[in-house]
Amino acid sequence: MNRLSFNVLLLLMLGLLTGLPRLAHAAQSYDNCTGFITSLPTTISSQGTWCLKQDLSTAITSGTAITISSNNVTIDCNDFKIGGLAAGAGTQAEGIHAAAVQNVTVRNCNIRGFATGIYLGHYGGFVVEDNRLDGNTEYGMYVYGDGSVVRRNRVFDTGGSSVVSSATARGIATVYSVDVLDNTVSGVTATVGNNGSAYGISAQLNDGGSINGNRVRAVLADGTGQASGIAFSGGSSRNTIRGNDVIGSSAPGINYGVQCEDANQHAKDNVINGFATGISTCTDDGNVVDP
Repeated sequence: MNRLSFNVLLLLMLGLLTGLPRLAHAAQSYDNCTGFITSLPTTISSQGTWCLKQDLSTAITSGTAITISSNNVTIDCNDFKIGGLAAGAGTQAEGIHAAAVQNVTVRNCNIRGFATGIYLGHYGGFVVEDNRLDGNTEYGMYVYGDGSVVRRNRVFDTGGSSVVSSATARGIATVYSVDVLDNTVSGVTATVGNNGSAYGISAQLNDGGSINGNRVRAVLADGTGQASGIAFSGGSSRNTIRGNDVIGSSAPGINYGVQCEDANQHAKDNVINGFATGISTCTDDGNVVDP
């Protein structure tokens, strides 16, 4: 065993013995980092890979914890936290925000307690991968731009905003041609008392993107609102919806497992259970649908 391997093993053993919760990060490599984010809020205005090496939090109720104003930026949190829970249920702040830029990647982040965990908008080429988004009150993430990919994220407990105009909750929301692959979305709940809707994965104007291999469960609307596990809208067409597990609560009301715009969207090999309407409008190429 070389010295580096021995040191890593020793650190891991010490972490187990002493119960230090973050010691596993001692072995994390930061060789590819252009710089480090050490406080919030902050703005990234030059390209490169910007990293976290500690948990960070903020109590801002509006604005953004991390603003990206340059193309070709990667935010790598190395599994550390960007926290906004101190702002409460009325927050209108965002965790990570990029607008009018392209080729932005967000990975390995644990983002919680914001109105929107991640917002990437307009010019596309975005990658959102391997993040955990937990306890955000309106959107887990909102990704807006052609040629983007959302993959291997875990989105938990989205919704519950106390702002009346924000009663609808969305775990993963996309606009334009975005592929949504191998994500887990669990617990999307509209604010009680405002007839809000809830969407596990929503896709607008998605011409040709795929929504494949995701797990969606516990999507709950309020009152006359609509609950949808996976929903296309706004002129989406020629999409593939394949191999998703979409589990509803069998609650009464307007609720859909997979909801399409037209028959050019093909659903295949999905398992859909617990919705009033399992598949709506899509061409059914073979799925398992139970009420």
